Amino acid sequence: MLNPEKIISGTLSEVDFTRYCLEIFQYQVKENAVYQKWVKLLKRDVSAVRQIHQIPFLPVELFKTHKVVCGKESEQGLSFSSSSTTSQTPSKHYVSEPGVYQLSFTRGFELFYGQPQDFCILALLPNYLSRQGSSLVYMFRHLIEQSGHALSGFFLDDTKELLRRIQLLNNTSQKVLLLGVSYALLDLCEMGLELGENVIVMETGGMKGTRRELMKEELHETLRLGLKAKHIHSEYGMTELLSQAYSQNGNAFKAPPWMRFLIREIEDPFQLQTQHRSGGINVIDLANLHSCSFIATQDIGRIDENGQLQLLGRYDNSDVRGCNLMYGSEI
Repeated sequence: MLNPEKIISGTLSEVDFTRYCLEIFQYQVKENAVYQKWVKLLKRDVSAVRQIHQIPFLPVELFKTHKVVCGKESEQGLSFSSSSTTSQTPSKHYVSEPGVYQLSFTRGFELFYGQPQDFCILALLPNYLSRQGSSLVYMFRHLIEQSGHALSGFFLDDTKELLRRIQLLNNTSQKVLLLGVSYALLDLCEMGLELGENVIVMETGGMKGTRRELMKEELHETLRLGLKAKHIHSEYGMTELLSQAYSQNGNAFKAPPWMRFLIREIEDPFQLQTQHRSGGINVIDLANLHSCSFIATQDIGRIDENGQLQLLGRYDNSDVRGCNLMYGSEI
């Protein structure tokens, strides 16, 4: 029986990671109807999969059109959805055991930042708060509750109150995490705010059509100068995953031990590459136990010499059409 407590561990060895990958693959290809059909479409011999590189990755686009879940949906389960424009179909992720998600994001946060109760957490997520089903809001609502600080909270449009709390906390001994969607943090830059060294600024990406998209390096430099911050941190996650990677300085993301990034060739999406070149990002998320742990994203990146992920962008529309041809209408 797969045990989330053991899988989602800060001390997971390489041998254990490989063993869990293969066990979870066998479980999901049996219990997840969508993943099972995908593997059959690829004509993969399930019994012959004995190495991580042999495991097929499910295109993330299928979360827009199918329920990617093992077995039946649980009455205690949750449904998360991605943000989208009116011309886009949102992804949906059915999480049958919310406790596994809570375990993953809590242990991930503790691994990179320490105990949530040591922080005052200020979450500036206007576009996420204005809709239902955001996994990011769910995650930070629980982290804010664990924080227990009187000034922790979410902010939609009340920038005045956010500034008041920052001023109270600035240059004190209290650790502060200011989390925000990119365009909202850029708005703060224009208010003459100067943050103390006790404040960590973490962006979650996304201009949501309010500003032109910026490369990570340009975004971080603009935020760093505008907020007088020493470093800009980033969180990398998505609706279809239950784990997050973090960058604590620049565009180099570290994943927790139960999560891993692989890079696939752009011209051949079934071929992995290991030469530190750019390509499509495949994610292994062992916390995604009752959904799919092996996902081919639409993001482009590379693994640097230190084994960290660098985000470089997303596939353009023509590339996405090419991905669509991979799975056609047979699933």
